[in-house]
Amino acid sequence: MVAGFYIHIPFCKKLCSYCDFYFSVSLANKDEMLTALVKEIAERKDYLGGETIRTLYFGGGTPTVYSPNELKQLVDAVKECYPCQIEELTVEANPDDLTPEYLNELRAIGVNRLSIGIQSFVERDLVLMNRRHDARMALDVVPMAQAAGFDNISIDLIYGIPGQSEEEWVANLDMALSLNVQHISSYHLSIEPKTVFGNQMKRGLFHPIDDEASERLYHHLEERLTRGGFEHYEVSNFAKPGFYSKHNTSYWTYAKYIGVGPSAHSFDGVSRQWNVANNTKYLKAVASSLPYCEKEQMSIEEQYNELILTSLRTVWGLNKKVLADRFGEKLNGYFYKAIEPYTKCGKLIDDGTTIRIPTEHFLVSDGIMSDLFYVEA
Repeated sequence: MVAGFYIHIPFCKKLCSYCDFYFSVSLANKDEMLTALVKEIAERKDYLGGETIRTLYFGGGTPTVYSPNELKQLVDAVKECYPCQIEELTVEANPDDLTPEYLNELRAIGVNRLSIGIQSFVERDLVLMNRRHDARMALDVVPMAQAAGFDNISIDLIYGIPGQSEEEWVANLDMALSLNVQHISSYHLSIEPKTVFGNQMKRGLFHPIDDEASERLYHHLEERLTRGGFEHYEVSNFAKPGFYSKHNTSYWTYAKYIGVGPSAHSFDGVSRQWNVANNTKYLKAVASSLPYCEKEQMSIEEQYNELILTSLRTVWGLNKKVLADRFGEKLNGYFYKAIEPYTKCGKLIDDGTTIRIPTEHFLVSDGIMSDLFYVEA
């Protein structure tokens, strides 16, 4: 079986206005955190029951606050404690952290995939979102990474930014295509309550774009990227053939994975586990060998809902045999009754083997999936 390993680096040098991931802008505990992460990696060595680690992903936060040599300490700890055949080693990066020297050192420690948080090539958008880099850096970073030998590069783009015109969004997409990257993750700007944008919206200082405008931007996204040779394989993800994110695909195909670091989540097939989302509490607990995570045993209904949530995000959809084999008559009956309105209107397609959402309806996939979740009457 394939298993994924995620390491959460809970530091950023600056707070982006839209971000609701857990991190700290103080780097005071950076060295102590590295020691704690190595310790947790060792302590969790039995979590996956001996399954081989195929993908290793550094996310955050901003993993590139650490030097490549510091990241190597974490890679080495994983290799020492787990059976590994790592096919994909990804590091998320901010454009302003990457230099030719840094990139060469990443290659030297075995990193073979970059996920670069560009978000936009328009200066106004970057300033509004409080990004650390500017438009010039956004344009220069991909050629720099390619010159260092990286041939598996993903970039992030955000759409639905207030003030963003359709023409600007199309220009963003055309610029991304011109860079010859292998993967593009594109997300609609989400206004979360505890973010800067969320607080501004509460005070009437920030207004999200309307649904019709969102739909037009989404259709430009799909049309431009698929015409440019990308496959739309998950709600927010597009890849050239052969360049799907192996790590993230494991999440969407119900594979086991382990996450270490503050706020990181793990899944062993029947239960979920998540670490405390607080650097100070995490560091104290790990240093003192005290509990730093909560665990939830999933009921069969929760496992069914998880399968709906993960599989229907993808172009592969939900395998009907998996549904039949894993869940009983009650849940199968519930599912097939719930999908009827959507199969009739074409928002779900039953091809005999799988049930899937056509990519043109991915924008409304959250609503479709929530209607299929099992809820006790």
